[in-house]
Amino acid sequence: MTAATKKTLSILFKAALLVLAFTFIYHQYLEKGSSLKQFEEIVSNLNHTHVIIIMAVVVMLMLLNWLTECLKWQYVTRKLLPISLWEAVEGVFCGLSLAIFTPNRIGEYGGRVMFLPPRKRIHGVFAMAVGSFGQNVITNILGSAASLWFVFTFEHFTFLPLFILSISTLVFISVFLVLYFNIKWLVWLLNKISFLKKYHRFFDVMGRYKFNELVKIMCFSLTRFFIFSFQYYLVIHLLIPAIPFFDVILLVFIVLFIQSALPSLDLIDVAVRSTVAATVFAYITDQQIAVIAAFSSIWLINLIIPAILGSAFIFKLNFFGGNL
Repeated sequence: MTAATKKTLSILFKAALLVLAFTFIYHQYLEKGSSLKQFEEIVSNLNHTHVIIIMAVVVMLMLLNWLTECLKWQYVTRKLLPISLWEAVEGVFCGLSLAIFTPNRIGEYGGRVMFLPPRKRIHGVFAMAVGSFGQNVITNILGSAASLWFVFTFEHFTFLPLFILSISTLVFISVFLVLYFNIKWLVWLLNKISFLKKYHRFFDVMGRYKFNELVKIMCFSLTRFFIFSFQYYLVIHLLIPAIPFFDVILLVFIVLFIQSALPSLDLIDVAVRSTVAATVFAYITDQQIAVIAAFSSIWLINLIIPAILGSAFIFKLNFFGGNL
């Protein structure tokens, strides 16, 4: 099979996934006339000024979210070389543009490190991995804790299953924290693989981060997590104000937790995330279309708009830069 054939099949497969995901959403929610009518009533009753204010705040939070990520990227690259905040902005937004076309946002790595000197780019991939791991730890810790609350609140298990689940959640959280704050163990493990030893100079950067530095990276990640969780709350509260703040936030944690475990492509992520969200929120509301609208709007604001903005930086990529 030629490379061109593989690329064509990959594109067709992704397109098929997109069609299937939206078809599922349509048949599951949109074709239900009563649900659609309820949503139309919700929208018609919204105060336009209130909508504009809420969405303006959501957009401002999007900028704050990515500014925090830029500061985190600037911080993790200190182990390699100092970069300015603007250089961090260029790398992050360019990475977002490339991420939307690649599975699990892998293109984000390439976009960012291309703004580093050529000899530091592979090191940059592993430095970024530390920052991504910190974000993943926050998502898994808060998401698993919220999932435990969900089981206690909406499921009716006996004592033994609940006890086992509670212990399992505690162990799960502990494992993530131990691995994150001992990321040098991963470096040690990679060094034990014979054919990887010669690349030690690249992945060794992961073992250079001290405990207090890992804590700061986690604080950046926690800040981002709370920012975009609050974005979801604002839009959901705008459309379905009857749902309590606590319930919305914890269910958002669960959706993000599930989403992080699923393989995805940003261009179809909206369908996957909306389907998960509608399923989870069905426990507290019958307004699935409003939930889908809320998650779709945040997806558009948080990922697609920044990716479009970041496309301007693609033309500045220096694949063979002379800064060594």
